Amino acid sequence: MQDRRQQEFEALLHSHQGIVYKVAKTYCWHPDDRADLVQDIVAQLWRAWPRYDPARTFTTWMYRIALNVAISFVRKEVRCHRQASVPLDEAVHDTTDGRSQDPVRQERLQRLQGFIERQPPLDRALLLLYLDDKSQREISEILGITQTNVSTKINRLKQKIRAEV
Repeated sequence: MQDRRQQEFEALLHSHQGIVYKVAKTYCWHPDDRADLVQDIVAQLWRAWPRYDPARTFTTWMYRIALNVAISFVRKEVRCHRQASVPLDEAVHDTTDGRSQDPVRQERLQRLQGFIERQPPLDRALLLLYLDDKSQREISEILGITQTNVSTKINRLKQKIRAEV
């Protein structure tokens, strides 16, 4: 029974490992810190696995745990006076064919990335989920805030982006 549950967990984790890496890249600047955060997230997912409710979507459950671990990690790092932010997606600087992207688009993405890095951890999580096309209901479930609060925060962040970026 335990082997089957472990195999089920490993298969789901493998299928959705991009979530873990995306969260880690959003919250950590240094590769070593990012690797530590990935390990912390996976360890916490495994510890929480026995309490996973299959009635909820796995990705919602996974995002909620990953973001909570990441936010705790950032708070701990801030207390240690270390910078704990990273570009939203390192692939912004790369293309599959090796050519650089349109310079105007590249510059806009870098400004957006800088904006996201300057936000508090909860707002970073909100932006990550919003940019990942999660619904307000999913964001609400993942972050543990009301849908109204999600909507309000997203609108305020959009206004800040327009003003700053």
